[in-house]
Amino acid sequence: MLTVARSVACLIQSRKFLLPVCFSLFLNNPVSAAATGKTLKRMASVKLSADERLSKLEPMLASGWKMVENRDAIYKEFLFKNFNEAFGFMSRTALLAEKMDHHPEWFNVYNKVQVTLSTHDCSGLSNKDIKLASFMDTVAKLNIPE
Repeated sequence: MLTVARSVACLIQSRKFLLPVCFSLFLNNPVSAAATGKTLKRMASVKLSADERLSKLEPMLASGWKMVENRDAIYKEFLFKNFNEAFGFMSRTALLAEKMDHHPEWFNVYNKVQVTLSTHDCSGLSNKDIKLASFMDTVAKLNIPE
């Protein structure tokens, strides 16, 4: 399969400085992929067992995550000093989410980011949700509002 990668450098202006950001664009040739018969296989996610739920969800709930009513998902609202910090948090999270092929449901207004995590492949919470939630907590601690 032929893959072409290009990096595009951009500058995002902050109130105090310019932040260099690089975006990679991957352009796949679908004809080549179809011709070779190669496909990307994702590993199926497994729903947390009852024992895993007790041990892995407890620290998440202690750090402010909440169970979503009528759904096997967790939710948390993060507050930052300003939009730039909220956007930085989302950008860092997006990089890991893309590597994990696990994308959060989220909503952002100014300094607030609301996040819901659940794994669609298994229709509930999985280790992917725990890993991403832990990462988000770590990144958010770097930008605690004063």
